[in-house]
Amino acid sequence: MMEHELERTMRMNYLYDFYHSLLTDKQRIYIELYYLEDFAFSEIAEELEVTRQAVYDNLKRSGDLLEHYEGNLGMYRNFIYRQQLYNQLKKTLGEDMEPEVETIITQLEELD
Repeated sequence: MMEHELERTMRMNYLYDFYHSLLTDKQRIYIELYYLEDFAFSEIAEELEVTRQAVYDNLKRSGDLLEHYEGNLGMYRNFIYRQQLYNQLKKTLGEDMEPEVETIITQLEELD
């Protein structure tokens, strides 16, 4: 898998995690099979008894919808930013970090 495809897959997995409840059952099935289960278009087409073109069209629309939700709500963008802030905080505090502070940071990270 090319690096761009891997990045796209990772992004779609995160967007799915954040916004799957906003998708229809049909949209969830297509996204799950392709991005989470790593099915090929032909395998999805066979599984769902549709054409490869239908698979492509549904994945395109569903992916566009996830991107639309992200553009409006920004949950993934905020998640990435929080991760950067946690890392910056850990780096700033370094090895002298109090155990209580480390525990709080860990608890904050686990909320995501």
